[in-house]
Amino acid sequence: MAETLSPLNPSLEPYYDIVPTQRDVLADTWISRGGNFVIALSKVKAGAVLARNDNPDEYMVLLHDVAATIEAGKETITAAADTLTIVPPGASKVVATGAGTIVRIFSVEAKDLVAVSHNASHYAAGAPHVAPLVSWPAPPDGYRLRHYVLSEYVKPGSNMRIFRSRNLMVNVLTCWEAPRDIHKLSPHSHEDFEQGSLALAGNWVHHLRYPWTPDMSRWRDDEHAAIGSPSLTVIPPTVIHTSRNTDPNAILVDVFAPPREDFSNMSGMVRNEAEYPMPGKHNAAS
Repeated sequence: MAETLSPLNPSLEPYYDIVPTQRDVLADTWISRGGNFVIALSKVKAGAVLARNDNPDEYMVLLHDVAATIEAGKETITAAADTLTIVPPGASKVVATGAGTIVRIFSVEAKDLVAVSHNASHYAAGAPHVAPLVSWPAPPDGYRLRHYVLSEYVKPGSNMRIFRSRNLMVNVLTCWEAPRDIHKLSPHSHEDFEQGSLALAGNWVHHLRYPWTPDMSRWRDDEHAAIGSPSLTVIPPTVIHTSRNTDPNAILVDVFAPPREDFSNMSGMVRNEAEYPMPGKHNAAS
């Protein structure tokens, strides 16, 4: 691939060291973005309401360690901790029934959230290495609340639990019960999309190696970015990376936008693949 641009810097967002973007008596919310996605992480108390009046597309709600009711249109569900819900476009709200952490994952179609993102300046010149956000076909049965109890989607021999909507994909990795074996890491890179690594528990090191371009003045040393939880690290395209937890009981969630075709082409890899057709597949609702 011809190299025309120097790699972007990673964006590291240690929420434990950052003033909340939004604050009220029942919720502190940190908002940061990637090229195509926005993360809103909220530390809530019982009764906190996280509302969207007219969200333009679907978004995802990950209840880390707290239950909530989720409303959209004429639907209301009661969702326990350790669940993922895809919320349809339009008006919706999440009401916490206890204290804990709620994560909402949006696309950059949520312009109001993009504008207030803590790291908005990181994308002042855009994200030239990132392929544009494209929505895949609509679900054949229409938009609705889609709810997943994460413990029901564990597969033997894999720590991956991947779900997608029309323009988002998340991998809610199972808990790392022990520090990751330094002899079994997985360095890799992505040509034209970012990886948002959201740490919800534990301490992590994101190891980053930058490509050598024809211009040696652009070469960069390896980085070993140590970060705690909760935090978001956005890893740019082309950068070789692997992450390891340095203590037990660590939790990481990877975010991509739009959905990854490589994962989607692996039968059974995406747990809700039957609900969201891939591009080119027959779709009665589109």
